[in-house]
Amino acid sequence: MNNSIMKKIICVLSLPLAFSQLVSAQQKFSISGTVTGDAPAKYYLQYSDGTKRITDSAIVKNGSFRFTGTLAQTTPGMFSAALSNNMTGNKKEQAYLFLEPAPMTINIKNGDLSTIVLKGSVSNEDNVQLEKAKEAATVQYKPLLEALRNEKDHDKSAAIREQLTPYFNINSQLSRKFIREHHNSYLSLYLMRFEVGSMTLDSAKYYYNSLSAALQKSKDGQEIGKEIKSLEAGSPGSVAFNFSKPDINGQPLSLSDFKGKYVLLDFWASWCVPCRAGNPHLLELYKQYKDKGFEVISVSDDDRNHDAWKKAVEKDGIGVWKHVLRGLDMNKRMKNEPNPEDVSDHFGIHSLPTQILVDPKGVIIARYGGGGEEHEALDAKLKSVLP
Repeated sequence: MNNSIMKKIICVLSLPLAFSQLVSAQQKFSISGTVTGDAPAKYYLQYSDGTKRITDSAIVKNGSFRFTGTLAQTTPGMFSAALSNNMTGNKKEQAYLFLEPAPMTINIKNGDLSTIVLKGSVSNEDNVQLEKAKEAATVQYKPLLEALRNEKDHDKSAAIREQLTPYFNINSQLSRKFIREHHNSYLSLYLMRFEVGSMTLDSAKYYYNSLSAALQKSKDGQEIGKEIKSLEAGSPGSVAFNFSKPDINGQPLSLSDFKGKYVLLDFWASWCVPCRAGNPHLLELYKQYKDKGFEVISVSDDDRNHDAWKKAVEKDGIGVWKHVLRGLDMNKRMKNEPNPEDVSDHFGIHSLPTQILVDPKGVIIARYGGGGEEHEALDAKLKSVLP
């Protein structure tokens, strides 16, 4: 299971909060709305003015409503409108749109937000066309996404995530096609935030460097640049970050403890189907090379479910090598605060499984994304360095 897919699932559920703004001169926007049929008493608008999140409301009178506000100069935002008298958070009563600092109009038929049409925002019009192109895959994965939201069983949730993978891959390719063809579009910058995590280093640099200088200098552009630097830090030629963590048995462990050995950093999770499927092969490699100066340190993405982590290690029989948790702190992540204890961030890990091979001097010499072909590449690499 690709961890970037799970990130995309989370982002789909929180799109109105995901797009930060370039803090610069403020420009005004206005939205003149018309609604037919059974309209609510109010519409609610959530957006960022470049420094903070704002929730505004507008009374519907004679089928009309109006919003005014400010956005960071030339930078689009996102807003969600709830078809109710209060902010219930019901996703079925929200529409996600790109705003621009300009006069805009909205039309809603029969009070149904799924019919919403926004005019006056180029970014939004681009996004509407892109979503139409993605519609075939989206229609098919929506039932699976709903099933995932409602599924409480750990193993069943993992199986549903795996089923979602091909649909998200289709949409990902369409997003990347848009970025390649629209170097100056704010939508390209927005899409890059979700795509960069599943890109190779060369691919991430290619797409990022193709963006205009103005987009790269924006707050989101700078954040993408940081992610690419993290990916570079976890790629061949870089010195591996020397992390220290308590292992699965509570004993201290540092990467530097294994200087003089080839160390495979195995980034995985108990809920990751391909990770678990690859464990038997990794066991074979460990048995073959452990006496030749080879060690495995598995870094798990199970910080929020220690029991599932330990059960998976036991069930798969992989307790023969070292195990630590990545150090994910969701509170810091949601607040966009630094979390230096997160091992995955230091290696630019955004998809699972990912395996990084470190040489005896502590230098990264290979990086693999998992799967059959990646297994073959790892096999060949180990055979060449540990004959």
